[in-house]
Amino acid sequence: MKSAMRRSRVVYALPLSLLMSGEVLAADQEEKPGMTHSQQIPAAVQKPGKGATPATKVEHLEVHGRRASTFASSATKSNTPLIETAQSVSVITRNEMDIRGVLDLNQAVRYTAGITPNLRGGVGTRYDQFQLRGFTVPTFLDGLKLQDSPTGYATAQTDTSRLERVEILKGPASALYGQSSPGGLAALSSKLPTDQRFYGGINTTGGSFNLYRVDADVGGYATDDGFVRYRIYGTANGQHTQLARTGSKRFSISPSFTFGGDGPTTLTLLGNYQYDPENGTYGGVPLVGSLKRASFGYLPRDFYDGDSSFEKFNRKQGAITYILNHRFNDDWSFSTRGRYDDLKTSYRSVYDAGYYSNTYTLPRYAFGTDEHTHNLEFDSQFKGKVRTGFLQHNLMFGFDYMQQSAGEMGYFGNAPDMDVRYPDYHMAIAPMNPYVAYQTNSHQIGVYGQDEIRWRGLVLTGSLRNDWYRSHQMETLTHIDSNQDPSQITWRASGLYHFDFGLAPYISYSTSFQPQAGIVSNDGGKTMRQANPSLGKQLEGGLKYQIPGTSVLFTVAGFHIEQTNVLVATNSSLGFNTESGKVHSDGFEFEAHAEPYKNLVLTAAISVQKVHDDSTGKPLIQSGKGNASLFAFYTLPSGPAKGLGFGGGMRYTAKAYGGEASYGSVWVPQYALFDGSLRYDLAQLSPSLRGWTAAASVRNIFDKRFVANCLAYASYGQEFCYYGERRNAQASIGYTW
Repeated sequence: MKSAMRRSRVVYALPLSLLMSGEVLAADQEEKPGMTHSQQIPAAVQKPGKGATPATKVEHLEVHGRRASTFASSATKSNTPLIETAQSVSVITRNEMDIRGVLDLNQAVRYTAGITPNLRGGVGTRYDQFQLRGFTVPTFLDGLKLQDSPTGYATAQTDTSRLERVEILKGPASALYGQSSPGGLAALSSKLPTDQRFYGGINTTGGSFNLYRVDADVGGYATDDGFVRYRIYGTANGQHTQLARTGSKRFSISPSFTFGGDGPTTLTLLGNYQYDPENGTYGGVPLVGSLKRASFGYLPRDFYDGDSSFEKFNRKQGAITYILNHRFNDDWSFSTRGRYDDLKTSYRSVYDAGYYSNTYTLPRYAFGTDEHTHNLEFDSQFKGKVRTGFLQHNLMFGFDYMQQSAGEMGYFGNAPDMDVRYPDYHMAIAPMNPYVAYQTNSHQIGVYGQDEIRWRGLVLTGSLRNDWYRSHQMETLTHIDSNQDPSQITWRASGLYHFDFGLAPYISYSTSFQPQAGIVSNDGGKTMRQANPSLGKQLEGGLKYQIPGTSVLFTVAGFHIEQTNVLVATNSSLGFNTESGKVHSDGFEFEAHAEPYKNLVLTAAISVQKVHDDSTGKPLIQSGKGNASLFAFYTLPSGPAKGLGFGGGMRYTAKAYGGEASYGSVWVPQYALFDGSLRYDLAQLSPSLRGWTAAASVRNIFDKRFVANCLAYASYGQEFCYYGERRNAQASIGYTW
């Protein structure tokens, strides 16, 4: 039963160093943390036409802003224009998150093409759960992977208010990042010190379901010359879930310091401590009574299958990160970063069994786990530029290391049945019994190289990597030891041509690998071994077009992904698998983005995809058929309402496969939701209110009732579903300086 309830598994990008205008040259210099304001830099130079003589006059422009949404670093580990990146990357900026009132990563990615959002609906918010191109994907923070525990319950969650931006890299990325998903990855970037002498802000928010938030952010020069700079971010927040019987609370603080000023060597130290004393529930509702009508009708959206006096989720996570950059000269640089984090989770809950024992009665069980992980990781690279004839080479050679020590004690027990007509949320729960106790130690070493070759508008990129992964797990209750020690070569090759008028066609091929837990036998159980990693490969082609002189970017992409070596359970009672599974994901995506453009922020996305699991002959469970979205926000530049911003969005999610139920295949119906946002600069009312801003946002304006996801396992007789997020409104007032 644990497998039925187990959560599905699921680069840094430092602030702006160049402000780009029109068709621009790549920013090859090493980024400095927080390089955002008042930097004197060369203005972007238009690429000369073929045979033309480049202009010799160089203008300088004072930059006031953050790294533009037309740049990303996740695809190449360097600050590269999206128009010259031969892979699909979606960027969600801090400005866009603020406008939409984003509170977590699930909300941040909703308007991205290829996303199947909110796999646990509007209730299970303690983890960031979504799919990309049909696969769950890992999360990287400041270029380093956030490592899950082997069972996935001890998983970090980053409060999005401490982020500067989010990049969604689509498709296999193991050539630069090691073990990863065929669907891609989410790359988060922390707020770091900037070059302003003194700045800060405080924001208070209140809203539906007793939402409260206080966010504070302050930074500046710690020394008069700016050699040492600091930034401190903190939040205290909480909210009831839409069940109104459980809630969440969070306290977080993130101090950071940068040493080195504008010199060739900079060191940034970033700390974070986050304490979640509670974080909602992880349960759902039976399929019958939610997706499918029961004899008594439908369960209400605030139906809670647990026990409020027994419910517990306590998470403590602390981390320390360093980022060291050194420029040897204009052509060569060295960068290294590392993080140690400690994550401890204590969790227990009562769940329904996914079926009824009679018309109104739900059998239930209790589950709990105590997990503790210690994670250590590093990533270092040399970058340099060389010329061979008329070709410009941007070279990168890197080494990374990842280590984890994780332990779990898991518990299981029975719980009293529940009458859905008269639910009792304070029953006596018998003590649970331990059923698993493990200690896992793993590490991964990777070496990689990349050559980005440029000639006029042509960009050819090749990446190659070798990983050595080791894992040893000891289960102390059954005294079973298991080991994994695979090594894997992954690579990527791509080509793109950027025409002077803004069009850039491209094609790319990339591969991935992902370790998986399970016992494999190819001879009916006579000999057994640990599973090898699953392997992924993707062929992607598309067109990008950026209107010269603007941030308006259009992207069209088609892709074919194959994942092989997927574990397939046998019919044997011995519990082993074969590595015979194969998954296909084929699709088409379109995205348009402009921020800012004549006071307009615009995001549009469309995706159509088909995900097929050869081992079942069905789609991959939880995978959707695609999505579509449009969000627009406009700020009035003049007139009596100058400074007023308003906008809204529509997000459509196509039907998704939810597994096999007793009556056949489960399909979660399509749904469309609408959101709205307002923002007003109060300085327009009076100069004395300079720095004050009021904002409001509403998600699911029309309070549409919908099921977000289902998990049906006919072989176990379990059929669960998760209601989507109800209407959720919030308002805030903030002051910045």
